[in-house]
Amino acid sequence: MHSTLKNVLRTDFLKALNQSVNHSHWWANVKMAPPDPILGVTDAFKRDTNKNKINLGVGAYRDDNGKPYVLECVKKAEAVVAAQNLDKEYTLITGVQEFCEASVRLLLGENSEIVKNKHYSTSQSISGTGGLRNGFEFLRKFYPYQKLVYLPTPSWGNHAPIATDSTFEVKSYRYYKPSTRGFDFEGCLEDISKIPEKSIILLQACAHNPTGVDPTPEQWREISRVVKQRSLLPFIDLAYQGFASGDIDKDAFAVRLFEQDGHEFLVSQSYSKNMGLYGERVGALTIVARDQEEIQRITSQIKTTIRRLYSNPPRHGAQIAATVLNTPELRSLWLQEVKGMADRIITMRKTLVENLQKEGSSHNWQHITDQIGMFCFTGLNEKQVERLIKEFSVYLTKDGRISVAGVSSKNNAYLAHAIHQVTK
Repeated sequence: MHSTLKNVLRTDFLKALNQSVNHSHWWANVKMAPPDPILGVTDAFKRDTNKNKINLGVGAYRDDNGKPYVLECVKKAEAVVAAQNLDKEYTLITGVQEFCEASVRLLLGENSEIVKNKHYSTSQSISGTGGLRNGFEFLRKFYPYQKLVYLPTPSWGNHAPIATDSTFEVKSYRYYKPSTRGFDFEGCLEDISKIPEKSIILLQACAHNPTGVDPTPEQWREISRVVKQRSLLPFIDLAYQGFASGDIDKDAFAVRLFEQDGHEFLVSQSYSKNMGLYGERVGALTIVARDQEEIQRITSQIKTTIRRLYSNPPRHGAQIAATVLNTPELRSLWLQEVKGMADRIITMRKTLVENLQKEGSSHNWQHITDQIGMFCFTGLNEKQVERLIKEFSVYLTKDGRISVAGVSSKNNAYLAHAIHQVTK
């Protein structure tokens, strides 16, 4: 065959082969996921060269020097765990048993009837996110009614994706009232009273993320009443016990109220904030039911769910948390430290309002001190946020939410000045 013809045929063959390979490329349909809004704030902060820059996006506690804080009780508990020279065998599928038992006692209190009668199933989870995921996967398979879950408006950005990934249809009820920058109690009750019976309602027990707005005890009692009246199943997210007010019992009020009012419910706990165990991923899922026979069946299926998701949980962080909770002197130290963290954030809120007043701001900033926990909905609009970032290197999310943990005695006055400049 003529060499020129051979080359043409060879070229055509390779071209067709390449097209065939391209058409069967495994990942051709994978689209770029949208960037995480919080990580995007942090990335922009890192690129900024302004020496006065402030990162108010990240939801992690910082000390007054802006540094990550490892609790002394955690350091001491870790030393205790290390000295035990434990092996590296698997945990139970439901996790470290002494951790699970300590978690439900922390959640419901030592005098809880549910705890005394063992009408609960508690399993270790990969922090609070994992507890939510495990819970929704369990509900996906075994909840016998319509797969509807109602979230507060707004809610933590991961709540809806976790629920929808477990095939639930997500709807909402009113929670935050922009005009008052507080809790929309009337709107909340009105919406909950119209939720279809047998639906699931997600509630945040304290330090609501992202608003920092919580119901009062009296308002919680009304919410509990309407939830029970509508036969709704509560799924409670408790990510900040002790970290919100500095009082572990006060921050667990809503959960314990739902126990007293006779609800069956699920609770996801996290130890990221209140013990600073962010990277250890320590959490628990508790499911409350009517009797021990039901609990045995529930636990068997939770084990199946966990086994298929990640087989069993890691040990180290749970052993640290269990050591803190079960050792009287370490528990006492932890209660002091978690109150210290909560008090620092409360102080930063008060100081920020004082500094805004010193700047001459004529706005009412009372919502900053009325709100509680790590996050604050400042009420700043998107244009004001853009100015804060561009002109003052103060980084926060577009909705005006700030992490008060990023505010310190060193940058508080600068932050107040910046906010005043974009709002006056």
